[in-house]
Amino acid sequence: MREYSIDRFIEELSSGAPVPGGGGASALMGAVASALCSMVGNLTSGKKKYAEYQADIERIMGKAVELADEMESLIEKDAEAFEPLAKAYSIPKEEPGRDEILEKALFDAALAPLEIVKKAKEAAELIEELTVKGSRLAISDVGVAAAACAACAKGASMNVYINTKLMKNREVAEKLNEETISLVDAVSRICDSSYETVKEGLGA
Repeated sequence: MREYSIDRFIEELSSGAPVPGGGGASALMGAVASALCSMVGNLTSGKKKYAEYQADIERIMGKAVELADEMESLIEKDAEAFEPLAKAYSIPKEEPGRDEILEKALFDAALAPLEIVKKAKEAAELIEELTVKGSRLAISDVGVAAAACAACAKGASMNVYINTKLMKNREVAEKLNEETISLVDAVSRICDSSYETVKEGLGA
């Protein structure tokens, strides 16, 4: 799926195919946010006006490229987690062991979107830095990255919750939910603040 063109990804996303779905779309938004961080870094690097931040900018660029790659991989990982879940649902309800197989499939299917949310938090932290250290000529792109990153985390969380909702082990389900909620709150707080900082700096 990483090799898909934009046209093909959107076509597949628009179809009745089960994947890619919301999780993959969320990871794509995370990849876009991360790529924008790298872009802003590249437009800032080497500029005398931002020389004091050069080491930080180089670190941010390196991390942003890494995150974009990881987000792209998570598009695939999220899709792969769906297949065992679909197979588990197809097992006849009276068949022995079905509940255990389904429970594991639900748990595993929640882990990929949770990982997307975790990576979104890392991207949010880069975005927050770039509101201060990034070139003012590219500051609007930091705002776009903030919006995309927040959407990534909120979107991916939906794929956690839809799986935990059906899990019979409520203790495990609630633990996953609590971790996800905490991460999404953190990402939203950072991204919303960064977005508003950019917006105010643009005089809007």
